[in-house]
Amino acid sequence: MGANMARRLKDREFHITAVYDTNRAAATSLAAELGCAAAQDLSEVTAESDVIFTVVTDDNAMRQIFGGTGDNLLVNARGKLFVNCATISPQVHVDVEKLAKKAGAQTLEACMASSIPQAREGTLYLMCGGKEEAFRKAEPILKELGSVVRFIGNSGEAAKVKALVNMVMNINTAGLAEGLALGAASGLDLEMLRKVFSQTGAASRVLETDGEDMQNREHGCFFSAAHAAKDSGIALELGRGLGLDLPLARATKEQYDRMVAEGLGDLDKSGIAELTFKDRHKHSGDRV
Repeated sequence: MGANMARRLKDREFHITAVYDTNRAAATSLAAELGCAAAQDLSEVTAESDVIFTVVTDDNAMRQIFGGTGDNLLVNARGKLFVNCATISPQVHVDVEKLAKKAGAQTLEACMASSIPQAREGTLYLMCGGKEEAFRKAEPILKELGSVVRFIGNSGEAAKVKALVNMVMNINTAGLAEGLALGAASGLDLEMLRKVFSQTGAASRVLETDGEDMQNREHGCFFSAAHAAKDSGIALELGRGLGLDLPLARATKEQYDRMVAEGLGDLDKSGIAELTFKDRHKHSGDRV
């Protein structure tokens, strides 16, 4: 995601000064493509830039890049703006905003409800949270990355919305996978079944994006099962904190956790269909 966002901004004639990744080879390759520095330290990215975009995997990674001992993004960060796009726990965004304020910097969460192609095309759906001043400062750049740029509210609020978006998306994905698998086991034409789904109450955005891949059992990764498990967990934690039980979200997370445990975590989230197909063969005695 981060690489394609950088490519998009380069196309739109923004000056890309530096890129950083824990995978040094990936950073070096992208830097050569963009004609910028491949920073060896996080603090180097901050020193070279006015606005810094971050896209990391999880809460721990986010805390590390902003609060790690020694090298981190907030070294000499006064006057800088950090736009943080990862799907992480809302409280982490709040904590990072406080750390940045102490360093004389600003942060904005810009949660993305889109995938890799949209990052390249500049058609991301961006949900933003933080101080409105930071949003207005980042808005001209964000409009080059997103077809929709929506300001949600204070820090952490956009992350809550993103957690709910992914929770519902994951539930829909699991439901579609089971529906198609049951249709296959019943001997139905899946092309016909998908068409019927699209014209009835079974229709969903997930059907549009993942239905054909599930039918053809093609799971090239745009959004991994491991990330789906992590994101469903964020929503479940929000629910627990409010005393709510979310049985569908919990069951979906259990399925994605199972994918990870079975070595399928790097498949696209649509690969959840494989669990149902696998269970079908297991119970029928077929070898898989």
